[in-house]
Amino acid sequence: MKNQKIIFWVTTMIIFLMEGVMLAFTSQTEMAKEGIKHLGYTEYFGNVLVVFKVVGALLLIIPQVPKRIKEWAYAGFAFDFIFASISHFAVDGFNFQSFFPLIILAVLLVSYYSYHQLNSASTHSK
Repeated sequence: MKNQKIIFWVTTMIIFLMEGVMLAFTSQTEMAKEGIKHLGYTEYFGNVLVVFKVVGALLLIIPQVPKRIKEWAYAGFAFDFIFASISHFAVDGFNFQSFFPLIILAVLLVSYYSYHQLNSASTHSK
């Protein structure tokens, strides 16, 4: 159980730091705006995406958030990472930037699996 908690918090913190904290501080830089434009998206889409990602990251990290809401946050991030990878493959071809969202998706899946393991263990111990 202790190892499961460590795995959950490490992987969830990685998602939180990358998709919440770092994104909140870097989303309005010229490099970020150019990146969204490079993929063929409008600037307002990038702004909406940032809001949803920061909110989703907070939902994952706050323990009091209901399970059903966390499920939606996990699903949203999964779609985001899959479509980010597809966008990069379509525009830039096969390179590290195209595979990076899939690496983060793997981290998210470990967080999701460990979240359910912890919930299952807490349900059985009651």
